[in-house]
Amino acid sequence: MRTPWIIGVSGASGTPYARAVLGALLDAGEAVDLVISRAARLTLLDETGATVRDAHWKDDVGAWLGRDLGNADLAYWPAGDLAAGPSSGSYQALGMAVVPASTAACAGIAIGLSKDLLQRAAEVNLKERRRTVVVPRETPVTRSHLEHLIALHDAGAVVLPASPGFYGSGADATAGQLVDFVAGKVLDALGVPHELFTRWRGELGGGGGKN
Repeated sequence: MRTPWIIGVSGASGTPYARAVLGALLDAGEAVDLVISRAARLTLLDETGATVRDAHWKDDVGAWLGRDLGNADLAYWPAGDLAAGPSSGSYQALGMAVVPASTAACAGIAIGLSKDLLQRAAEVNLKERRRTVVVPRETPVTRSHLEHLIALHDAGAVVLPASPGFYGSGADATAGQLVDFVAGKVLDALGVPHELFTRWRGELGGGGGKN
């Protein structure tokens, strides 16, 4: 039986993080279900110029990721489809990552709002005690945001801020290397092997610092 990871992309800035996570999961041969919120489509257009249309999602997502999706085990669910597979706990999934996670998405998931499929799927994964990773990018944060993140933590989610480390690549790290650092942390939290960053081996120098 096909058992995918669910990736939710919300409207926060940081769509390169989602792109890196999706690419790494597909490179690892993992099955992936993708949900892109309405706000995320606007952010994606603004940050990359890419559009994602429900009726042409495979072409559009392939163009965004810069890869042929012909053989990829990738499914797409419209964010407005609250009857979609991931909306139910009986739908088999390994877990879910919301990357990036906007303050609105974090709040909606934390209080069980189920405003759209992204929020509902994340809530389902939490209630089913599956791995759930939330990647907030907002800074600075308000008290209410912190309270929602604590609620997510207490519900079993891994709260993984998009805070790239410089030790793996040094102070002259490229944007791509810093994005891959965060994406690698997400895959670590999901338990999926990857080679997105250099791991710390207990030796100083060489630009391969601890993570």
